[in-house]
Amino acid sequence: MVEEIPVKKQQNTEIRAEDFRITEEPFYLPAGNEAVLFQAAYDARLPVMLKGPTGCGKTRFVQHMSFRLGRPLITVACHEDLFVSDLVGRYILKNDETVWRDGPLTTAVRMGAICYFDEIVEARKDTTVVIHPLTDDRRTLYIDKKGEVIPAHPDFLLVISYNPGYQSVLKDMKQSTRQRFTALTFDYPAAEHEITIICKEAGVDQETADRLVRLGTRIRNIREHGLTEGASTRLLIYAARLIRQGVAGADACRAAICQPLTDDEGLQETLDDLVKDLF
Repeated sequence: MVEEIPVKKQQNTEIRAEDFRITEEPFYLPAGNEAVLFQAAYDARLPVMLKGPTGCGKTRFVQHMSFRLGRPLITVACHEDLFVSDLVGRYILKNDETVWRDGPLTTAVRMGAICYFDEIVEARKDTTVVIHPLTDDRRTLYIDKKGEVIPAHPDFLLVISYNPGYQSVLKDMKQSTRQRFTALTFDYPAAEHEITIICKEAGVDQETADRLVRLGTRIRNIREHGLTEGASTRLLIYAARLIRQGVAGADACRAAICQPLTDDEGLQETLDDLVKDLF
């Protein structure tokens, strides 16, 4: 008879909170009282939902608040192939042993980090329900594979974001999830703020930033003509950085703004006309 050798199941090695801390303050220009509301939600340990178009500053805001609060930040980029085990963890083979490795959500729950789910509607609905016990008075995470219930660290905070412009029957947030969060609404910055942001982030002069903001505003105004999404502040910064590298303004705008926005030839012609008018 062959003697059965038991599998050794170890806990994963300790992960340091310092590995997830933001050490330099990210530049963020407030648009209103969003920082005050986020601080109040954090103090009350209320989960936060950020709503707004792509590239308007949601992620940068979370980074800014993580630094301001002195808490580690663990970000989960959501997608349709994201499973529960990707969030909570799984057993893996290491050196002929079965070892448990925490996922990003479990790591955040244990260490008291801010866990940020970026574009949560992209994730599978049967995956996101795992966060429900963390968003009410239980503040617990259940790991089915280990039969373990983990109480959240007192400093743990859950933050999610999504783009309402992408809402559809297939990619919508369930009311059972939505109503577990406080919500902050974001939009593109006011023109004078956006100019300041582009100057700061890309290192270009104010005149160049002003032209880019005017272009972005015009593009956002033609969304009703078939453009799915307006030009984000992020894309304007990308164009500014190309210009800073010596690329001609019109070419920079086509590469960083027009081409990423659409493949439609008619819309490309319209966008090109707008670029020619300003550059």
